[in-house]
Amino acid sequence: MAAKDKPKGMERIRNIGIIAHIDAGKTTVSERLLYVTGKIHKIGEVHDGAAVMDYMIQEQERGITITSAVTTFEWKGRDVHVIDTPGHVDFTIEVERSLRVLDGAVVVFDGVSGVEPQSETVWHQADKYRVPRIAFINKLDRIGADFEKAVDSMRGRFTQKIVPIQIPIGAESDFAGVIDLMEMRAMTWDGDDPSEFETMEELPAALADMAGVMREEMISAIADFDETIGDRFLMGEDISVEELKDALRRVTISGDVVPVLCGSALRNKGIPPLLDAISDYLPSPKDVPQVVGVNPRTGESVTMPHDPRGPLCGLVFKVQVADDGRRLAYVRIYSGSLDEKSDVFNPARNKKEKLSRIFMMHARERIRVEEIGAGNVVGVLGLKDTGTGDTICDADNQIVLERIGGYEPVISMAVEADAQSDREKLQETLARIGDEDPTFRFREDEGTGQMVMSGMGELHLDIVADRIRRDFGIPVRVGRPQVVYAETITTDASGFGECDIFNDDVKIYCKLSLVVKPAARGAGVTCTVQPGLLAQPNYQNAARVGVVEALQGGVLHGYTMTDIDAVVTGIEQREGCQFNETVVKIAAMNAVREVCGQAGPARMAPIGLINVVCPADTMGDVIATLQARRGSVTNMEERGATKIIEAEAPVERMFGYSTELRSVTQGRATFSMVFGRYDIE
Repeated sequence: MAAKDKPKGMERIRNIGIIAHIDAGKTTVSERLLYVTGKIHKIGEVHDGAAVMDYMIQEQERGITITSAVTTFEWKGRDVHVIDTPGHVDFTIEVERSLRVLDGAVVVFDGVSGVEPQSETVWHQADKYRVPRIAFINKLDRIGADFEKAVDSMRGRFTQKIVPIQIPIGAESDFAGVIDLMEMRAMTWDGDDPSEFETMEELPAALADMAGVMREEMISAIADFDETIGDRFLMGEDISVEELKDALRRVTISGDVVPVLCGSALRNKGIPPLLDAISDYLPSPKDVPQVVGVNPRTGESVTMPHDPRGPLCGLVFKVQVADDGRRLAYVRIYSGSLDEKSDVFNPARNKKEKLSRIFMMHARERIRVEEIGAGNVVGVLGLKDTGTGDTICDADNQIVLERIGGYEPVISMAVEADAQSDREKLQETLARIGDEDPTFRFREDEGTGQMVMSGMGELHLDIVADRIRRDFGIPVRVGRPQVVYAETITTDASGFGECDIFNDDVKIYCKLSLVVKPAARGAGVTCTVQPGLLAQPNYQNAARVGVVEALQGGVLHGYTMTDIDAVVTGIEQREGCQFNETVVKIAAMNAVREVCGQAGPARMAPIGLINVVCPADTMGDVIATLQARRGSVTNMEERGATKIIEAEAPVERMFGYSTELRSVTQGRATFSMVFGRYDIE
């Protein structure tokens, strides 16, 4: 849109994400959405490595989504911005930061498996950010697909009211289309074009009665949460389709109800009704609460209007190194407008930045625009110092939005350049990857001098190593994966630390008393200063900072300490000696080393939460493999012909498990693992 063009109304915009468990068909759904809306003219298949939204070579080779991709298309007068997100647990941060800036989501479920482990994870992430959503039960053409069981699995796992607004016509190989319960019409597809379908007002005789019952249940569910429809439903009055749609939109946006649709994206069935549902039931930027942040100068709460003419407020939710080597920042604009000639202010870093280009994104393609207003998601060049989670705003109307939650890496791997001359280039490359990915860390090992990179799992680090070789052109060798350990304490202890420096020119002294106690697993670190010790807030803060920083290096092996409650109980000065924030901080750090050393320090290993889906006849073999890796089964569930096994095991013992699982089940089982907690070995 040129600067002279009139901005489109925000009511026409839909910002949505496609989220799901790995292999539920997210990217296949996205490709069909693009085709039906005319954004692409040839469907790219994930299994052929030709999907538009999976544009990284690593995605094309592995057939999985690794990084979230943004695109925009138009459907019936609506501008729809779509983010296709990964389903693998190693890349869950991509889902987290996408949901942070989206107004709605489409959650895709496998019609055979129903709710899967990562389905629950992304659902709860959407709950965290209060994102309204609709569900699409995919793959109903597969053997074993069961729409009712998939719906029941959603009802058993989620708190929202799950309301089908379609039912399938046929099942498995006989799946032909859907019945729209709103308008009571049948829609069938029999060709390779997902946009071409036949509509019939007369329902199939075998499904007519069921459709009538399901429609009544749908209206009843809407009536439970919408007072207007509820009163008329109880009175037995007729309710028009438009009135029902308006009510369903209200209760979907409120988060009380999740409408459920169905289809088979790979077989090109069910996509146009899904597009209609996105347009009809998911919110525009005007329908969601106004964004709230903090004024960094005063600490007071600030609300920004959903108005392109208001003060600028945007959140950088992702940073990516573009093909030309420049930093491409993805920005959700909540208020105001961006134009290429304007400066923006980053209050978190207290810096002004100048934009150089603004783009509407279509996967890796960019369409340049001169100006863009609130409600849009865009790519921006020129933000040199602004990173993931930073707010951009007007210098005269400063606001800082809540940052995007991060995840601590639990797997490490040594990486070395083949040639010593590439060592500096490798460090720069690791820094660039860390700039893109908040879950990636790297450091130089003090003992060996090796570069050590840390991430969320084996696949995560394997992808990083592959990118270093292929995208950045640096031949590297990598070591075996190793887990990231932590330390904690096992008993209460108290003591003190001193900063005591005396020489001819200066005398410095501070004595800080500290009490430490073990905290619950997963509680992290809390540090408080006993009231009344120091009147000046800056000294209290220095004491807390000293304690927290000292806990970053443990007393046994130097691992980060966690699950500790620390209380500063005393601070002593000495007359005639210098006393300042640095002195307090040093005394606090010395106190941590002294007191934690007396509190029964112990090493902790990361424990993974494991979910295995396997055929019932292989369950015994699967349990045996888990037990051999010091795993303990916590729950088992039967779902049709498959078994769901939930277990816990040390992350270190699970390296290479996917290969072993494929071997004992002839490739018929899948497994996922997420970090659960640290625990004493």
